[in-house]
Amino acid sequence: MKKSLLLLGAGVLATLSVFAQSSYGVKVSNIRELKNYFRYQPKADVIISAHRGGMMPGYPENCLESCQQTYTMMPTFFEIDFRLTKDSVMVLMHDADIARTTNGKGKVSTYTFDELQKFNLKDRKGKVTAYKVPTLKSVLDWGKGKTVFNFDNKDNNPTSWAYYTKRLLPGGEWADYGNIMLSVRSIEEALYYWNHGVKNVVFCAEVSSMEMFKAYDASPIPWDHIMAYIRLTVDPNQTELYNKLHEKGVMIMTSITGSSDKIKEDADRKVAYLRELVAEPDIIETDYPSEFIPLPRTRKAIHVLQDQAMSPKRRGLIK
Repeated sequence: MKKSLLLLGAGVLATLSVFAQSSYGVKVSNIRELKNYFRYQPKADVIISAHRGGMMPGYPENCLESCQQTYTMMPTFFEIDFRLTKDSVMVLMHDADIARTTNGKGKVSTYTFDELQKFNLKDRKGKVTAYKVPTLKSVLDWGKGKTVFNFDNKDNNPTSWAYYTKRLLPGGEWADYGNIMLSVRSIEEALYYWNHGVKNVVFCAEVSSMEMFKAYDASPIPWDHIMAYIRLTVDPNQTELYNKLHEKGVMIMTSITGSSDKIKEDADRKVAYLRELVAEPDIIETDYPSEFIPLPRTRKAIHVLQDQAMSPKRRGLIK
Protein backbone atom coordinates (compact mmCIF):
# COMPACT_ATOMS: atom_id res chain seq x y z
CA MET A 1 0.00 0.00 0.00
CA LYS A 2 2.83 2.36 0.91
CA LYS A 3 4.61 1.80 -2.42
CA SER A 4 1.36 2.13 -4.36
CA LEU A 5 0.51 5.44 -2.76
CA LEU A 6 3.97 6.81 -3.48
CA LEU A 7 3.68 5.77 -7.13
CA LEU A 8 0.17 7.15 -7.41
CA GLY A 9 1.21 10.35 -5.72
CA ALA A 10 4.11 10.80 -8.14
CA GLY A 11 1.75 10.31 -11.07
CA VAL A 12 -0.72 12.88 -9.85
CA LEU A 13 1.97 15.36 -8.82
CA ALA A 14 3.29 15.40 -12.36
CA THR A 15 -0.03 16.82 -13.56
CA LEU A 16 -0.24 19.59 -10.96
CA SER A 17 0.82 23.14 -11.71
CA VAL A 18 3.35 24.92 -9.52
CA PHE A 19 1.92 27.90 -7.67
CA ALA A 20 3.75 31.17 -8.24
CA GLN A 21 1.52 33.67 -6.45
CA SER A 22 2.90 35.88 -3.74
CA SER A 23 -0.03 35.24 -1.39
CA TYR A 24 -3.12 33.08 -1.10
CA GLY A 25 -5.33 35.20 1.09
CA VAL A 26 -9.10 34.96 1.35
CA LYS A 27 -11.29 38.00 1.87
CA VAL A 28 -13.00 37.44 5.20
CA SER A 29 -14.04 40.67 6.90
CA ASN A 30 -17.44 39.91 8.44
CA ILE A 31 -19.63 37.06 9.63
CA ARG A 32 -21.29 36.63 6.24
CA GLU A 33 -17.96 36.09 4.50
CA LEU A 34 -16.75 33.90 7.37
CA LYS A 35 -19.78 31.62 7.10
CA ASN A 36 -19.37 31.43 3.33
CA TYR A 37 -15.71 30.45 3.71
CA PHE A 38 -16.67 27.48 5.87
CA ARG A 39 -19.73 26.42 3.88
CA TYR A 40 -19.34 22.93 2.42
CA GLN A 41 -18.91 22.84 -1.34
CA PRO A 42 -18.46 19.32 -2.81
CA LYS A 43 -16.10 20.51 -5.54
CA ALA A 44 -13.95 22.80 -3.38
CA ASP A 45 -10.29 22.03 -2.77
CA VAL A 46 -9.32 20.42 0.52
CA ILE A 47 -8.16 23.24 2.82
CA ILE A 48 -4.95 22.72 4.77
CA SER A 49 -5.15 24.54 8.10
CA ALA A 50 -1.93 25.78 9.69
CA HIS A 51 -1.85 24.54 13.29
CA ARG A 52 -0.11 27.02 15.63
CA GLY A 53 0.46 29.26 12.63
CA GLY A 54 2.35 26.65 10.62
CA MET A 55 5.93 25.48 11.10
CA MET A 56 8.93 24.80 8.91
CA PRO A 57 12.71 24.98 9.43
CA GLY A 58 13.55 28.42 10.78
CA TYR A 59 9.92 29.33 11.39
CA PRO A 60 8.58 28.71 14.92
CA GLU A 61 5.04 27.98 16.04
CA ASN A 62 2.73 30.86 17.03
CA CYS A 63 4.96 33.36 15.27
CA LEU A 64 3.84 36.25 13.07
CA GLU A 65 6.64 35.65 10.57
CA SER A 66 5.67 31.97 10.27
CA CYS A 67 2.09 32.96 9.46
CA GLN A 68 3.36 35.40 6.86
CA GLN A 69 5.65 32.80 5.27
CA THR A 70 2.89 30.19 5.06
CA TYR A 71 0.49 32.81 3.71
CA THR A 72 2.81 33.45 0.75
CA MET A 73 3.04 29.74 -0.09
CA MET A 74 -0.48 28.26 -0.05
CA PRO A 75 -4.17 28.83 0.75
CA THR A 76 -4.72 28.30 4.46
CA PHE A 77 -6.13 29.63 7.70
CA PHE A 78 -4.41 29.71 11.08
CA GLU A 79 -5.05 28.01 14.40
CA ILE A 80 -3.33 30.05 17.12
CA ASP A 81 -2.89 29.90 20.89
CA PHE A 82 -2.41 32.78 23.29
CA ARG A 83 -1.86 33.59 26.94
CA LEU A 84 -1.81 36.64 29.20
CA THR A 85 1.41 38.27 30.36
CA LYS A 86 1.92 39.74 33.83
CA ASP A 87 0.78 43.13 32.51
CA SER A 88 -2.32 41.62 30.80
CA VAL A 89 -1.04 41.61 27.21
CA MET A 90 -2.32 38.73 25.08
CA VAL A 91 0.64 37.05 23.36
CA LEU A 92 0.85 34.02 21.08
CA MET A 93 2.08 31.06 23.11
CA HIS A 94 0.89 27.46 23.40
CA ASP A 95 2.48 26.42 26.68
CA ALA A 96 2.10 28.13 30.05
CA ASP A 97 5.92 28.05 30.27
CA ILE A 98 8.16 29.58 27.59
CA ALA A 99 11.00 27.02 27.92
CA ARG A 100 10.02 24.78 24.99
CA THR A 101 9.45 27.52 22.43
CA THR A 102 11.96 30.23 23.42
CA ASN A 103 15.51 30.52 24.77
CA GLY A 104 14.07 31.60 28.10
CA LYS A 105 12.20 29.80 30.85
CA GLY A 106 9.39 30.49 33.27
CA LYS A 107 5.67 31.07 32.97
CA VAL A 108 4.29 33.65 30.57
CA SER A 109 2.26 35.10 33.42
CA THR A 110 5.42 36.00 35.36
CA TYR A 111 6.75 38.29 32.62
CA THR A 112 5.59 41.64 31.32
CA PHE A 113 5.36 41.89 27.54
CA ASP A 114 8.53 44.00 27.39
CA GLU A 115 10.38 41.43 29.49
CA LEU A 116 9.32 38.66 27.10
CA GLN A 117 10.96 40.55 24.26
CA LYS A 118 14.39 39.70 25.72
CA PHE A 119 13.87 36.15 24.43
CA ASN A 120 13.80 34.66 20.95
CA LEU A 121 11.51 31.98 19.57
CA LYS A 122 12.84 28.53 18.68
CA ASP A 123 11.70 26.44 15.73
CA ARG A 124 10.49 22.84 16.07
CA LYS A 125 14.07 21.50 15.90
CA GLY A 126 15.10 23.75 18.81
CA LYS A 127 17.03 26.26 16.68
CA VAL A 128 16.90 29.78 18.09
CA THR A 129 15.57 32.26 15.52
CA ALA A 130 15.56 36.05 15.30
CA TYR A 131 11.80 36.14 15.89
CA LYS A 132 10.07 37.43 19.02
CA VAL A 133 6.90 36.51 20.88
CA PRO A 134 4.14 38.50 19.13
CA THR A 135 1.06 40.11 20.60
CA LEU A 136 -2.30 38.74 19.57
CA LYS A 137 -3.24 42.22 18.35
CA SER A 138 -0.26 42.39 15.98
CA VAL A 139 -1.24 39.06 14.43
CA LEU A 140 -4.90 40.01 14.15
CA ASP A 141 -4.00 43.34 12.56
CA TRP A 142 -1.71 41.57 10.07
CA GLY A 143 -4.44 39.09 9.07
CA LYS A 144 -7.42 41.44 9.05
CA GLY A 145 -9.44 41.00 5.86
CA LYS A 146 -7.11 38.41 4.34
CA THR A 147 -7.26 35.19 6.38
CA VAL A 148 -9.07 33.43 9.25
CA PHE A 149 -7.84 32.78 12.78
CA ASN A 150 -9.03 29.81 14.82
CA PHE A 151 -8.65 30.69 18.52
CA ASP A 152 -7.75 27.77 20.79
CA ASN A 153 -8.70 28.64 24.37
CA LYS A 154 -5.86 27.28 26.52
CA ASP A 155 -7.51 28.18 29.86
CA ASN A 156 -10.81 26.54 29.07
CA ASN A 157 -13.25 27.44 31.84
CA PRO A 158 -16.22 29.77 32.43
CA THR A 159 -13.88 32.60 33.47
CA SER A 160 -12.07 32.49 30.14
CA TRP A 161 -15.38 32.10 28.30
CA ALA A 162 -16.51 35.36 29.89
CA TYR A 163 -13.19 36.99 28.91
CA TYR A 164 -13.66 35.95 25.27
CA THR A 165 -17.30 37.00 25.27
CA LYS A 166 -16.52 40.52 26.47
CA ARG A 167 -14.00 41.00 23.67
CA LEU A 168 -16.23 39.61 20.92
CA LEU A 169 -19.38 41.54 21.76
CA PRO A 170 -19.96 44.92 20.07
CA GLY A 171 -17.42 47.41 21.36
CA GLY A 172 -14.99 44.66 22.37
CA GLU A 173 -11.42 44.69 21.08
CA TRP A 174 -11.98 41.64 18.83
CA ALA A 175 -15.47 42.49 17.62
CA ASP A 176 -14.61 44.25 14.37
CA TYR A 177 -12.08 41.85 12.88
CA GLY A 178 -14.76 39.59 11.37
CA ASN A 179 -12.41 36.67 10.76
CA ILE A 180 -12.39 34.81 14.08
CA MET A 181 -13.32 31.18 14.69
CA LEU A 182 -13.56 29.74 18.21
CA SER A 183 -12.51 26.17 18.96
CA VAL A 184 -14.89 24.90 21.62
CA ARG A 185 -14.35 21.83 23.79
CA SER A 186 -18.04 21.14 24.41
CA ILE A 187 -21.53 22.15 23.39
CA GLU A 188 -21.81 23.81 26.79
CA GLU A 189 -18.98 26.17 25.87
CA ALA A 190 -20.50 26.93 22.46
CA LEU A 191 -23.88 27.61 24.07
CA TYR A 192 -22.27 29.93 26.62
CA TYR A 193 -20.97 32.18 23.83
CA TRP A 194 -24.15 31.96 21.79
CA ASN A 195 -26.52 32.60 24.69
CA HIS A 196 -24.39 35.58 25.80
CA GLY A 197 -24.76 37.23 22.41
CA VAL A 198 -21.64 36.14 20.51
CA LYS A 199 -23.02 35.76 16.98
CA ASN A 200 -20.06 37.07 14.97
CA VAL A 201 -17.94 33.89 14.97
CA VAL A 202 -17.98 30.36 13.58
CA PHE A 203 -17.41 27.55 16.09
CA CYS A 204 -14.90 24.77 15.46
CA ALA A 205 -16.86 22.14 17.38
CA GLU A 206 -16.30 18.43 17.77
CA VAL A 207 -19.10 16.58 16.00
CA SER A 208 -17.64 13.09 15.75
CA SER A 209 -20.72 11.03 16.61
CA MET A 210 -24.43 10.98 15.89
CA GLU A 211 -25.08 11.88 19.53
CA MET A 212 -23.06 15.08 19.12
CA PHE A 213 -24.81 15.82 15.82
CA LYS A 214 -28.22 15.49 17.47
CA ALA A 215 -27.17 17.72 20.37
CA TYR A 216 -26.06 20.53 18.06
CA ASP A 217 -29.07 20.00 15.80
CA ALA A 218 -31.35 20.54 18.79
CA SER A 219 -29.43 23.62 19.97
CA PRO A 220 -30.21 27.22 18.98
CA ILE A 221 -26.84 27.54 17.21
CA PRO A 222 -27.42 27.51 13.42
CA TRP A 223 -25.40 25.02 11.42
CA ASP A 224 -23.92 27.85 9.34
CA HIS A 225 -22.05 28.92 12.49
CA ILE A 226 -20.39 25.50 12.89
CA MET A 227 -17.39 23.72 11.34
CA ALA A 228 -17.21 20.10 12.48
CA TYR A 229 -14.02 18.67 13.94
CA ILE A 230 -14.24 14.88 13.49
CA ARG A 231 -11.01 13.96 15.32
CA LEU A 232 -7.87 12.31 13.88
CA THR A 233 -9.09 10.87 10.59
CA VAL A 234 -12.13 10.12 8.47
CA ASP A 235 -13.90 7.04 9.86
CA PRO A 236 -15.60 4.86 7.17
CA ASN A 237 -18.11 3.78 9.82
CA GLN A 238 -19.30 7.37 10.22
CA THR A 239 -20.33 7.98 6.61
CA GLU A 240 -23.93 8.65 7.63
CA LEU A 241 -22.75 11.35 10.04
CA TYR A 242 -20.56 13.02 7.43
CA ASN A 243 -23.39 12.98 4.89
CA LYS A 244 -25.74 14.62 7.40
CA LEU A 245 -23.17 17.32 8.16
CA HIS A 246 -22.64 17.97 4.45
CA GLU A 247 -26.40 18.16 3.92
CA LYS A 248 -26.41 20.94 6.53
CA GLY A 249 -23.63 22.73 4.62
CA VAL A 250 -21.06 21.91 7.32
CA MET A 251 -17.42 21.21 6.47
CA ILE A 252 -15.60 18.40 8.29
CA MET A 253 -12.05 18.75 9.59
CA THR A 254 -9.50 16.19 10.75
CA SER A 255 -6.47 17.10 12.85
CA ILE A 256 -3.31 15.09 12.23
CA THR A 257 -1.04 16.98 14.61
CA GLY A 258 -0.92 13.99 16.95
CA SER A 259 -0.81 11.28 14.28
CA SER A 260 0.62 11.67 10.76
CA ASP A 261 2.60 14.78 11.70
CA LYS A 262 4.54 12.71 14.26
CA ILE A 263 6.03 10.35 11.65
CA LYS A 264 9.76 11.06 11.49
CA GLU A 265 10.81 9.80 8.05
CA ASP A 266 9.91 12.22 5.25
CA ALA A 267 8.82 9.51 2.79
CA ASP A 268 6.65 7.74 5.37
CA ARG A 269 5.07 11.02 6.45
CA LYS A 270 4.28 11.84 2.83
CA VAL A 271 2.52 8.49 2.43
CA ALA A 272 0.50 9.22 5.56
CA TYR A 273 -0.46 12.64 4.20
CA LEU A 274 -1.61 11.05 0.94
CA ARG A 275 -3.77 8.62 2.89
CA GLU A 276 -5.37 11.50 4.75
CA LEU A 277 -6.09 13.31 1.47
CA VAL A 278 -7.55 10.18 -0.14
CA ALA A 279 -9.93 9.89 2.85
CA GLU A 280 -11.24 13.29 1.68
CA PRO A 281 -12.07 15.47 4.66
CA ASP A 282 -12.85 19.07 3.75
CA ILE A 283 -10.11 20.46 6.00
CA ILE A 284 -6.90 18.93 7.37
CA GLU A 285 -5.23 20.64 10.32
CA THR A 286 -1.47 20.09 10.39
CA ASP A 287 1.68 21.43 12.02
CA TYR A 288 3.40 21.39 8.63
CA PRO A 289 1.10 22.91 5.98
CA SER A 290 3.97 23.64 3.59
CA GLU A 291 4.58 19.89 3.18
CA PHE A 292 1.17 19.65 1.51
CA ILE A 293 2.08 22.13 -1.24
CA PRO A 294 3.16 19.48 -3.80
CA LEU A 295 0.37 17.05 -2.86
CA PRO A 296 -3.01 16.78 -4.65
CA ARG A 297 -5.59 18.98 -2.93
CA THR A 298 -8.17 19.54 -5.66
CA ARG A 299 -11.16 17.19 -5.57
CA LYS A 300 -10.45 16.13 -9.15
CA ALA A 301 -6.87 15.09 -8.37
CA ILE A 302 -7.93 13.33 -5.17
CA HIS A 303 -10.66 11.43 -7.03
CA VAL A 304 -8.10 10.27 -9.59
CA LEU A 305 -5.93 9.04 -6.75
CA GLN A 306 -8.91 7.25 -5.18
CA ASP A 307 -9.82 5.55 -8.45
CA GLN A 308 -6.26 4.39 -9.05
CA ALA A 309 -5.87 3.13 -5.49
CA MET A 310 -9.06 1.10 -5.80
CA SER A 311 -8.35 -0.41 -9.21
CA PRO A 312 -8.02 -4.25 -9.21
CA LYS A 313 -4.44 -4.08 -10.44
CA ARG A 314 -3.39 -1.70 -7.69
CA ARG A 315 -5.03 -3.94 -5.08
CA GLY A 316 -2.98 -6.86 -6.29
CA LEU A 317 -5.91 -8.76 -7.78
CA ILE A 318 -4.50 -8.57 -11.29
CA LYS A 319 -0.86 -9.19 -12.11
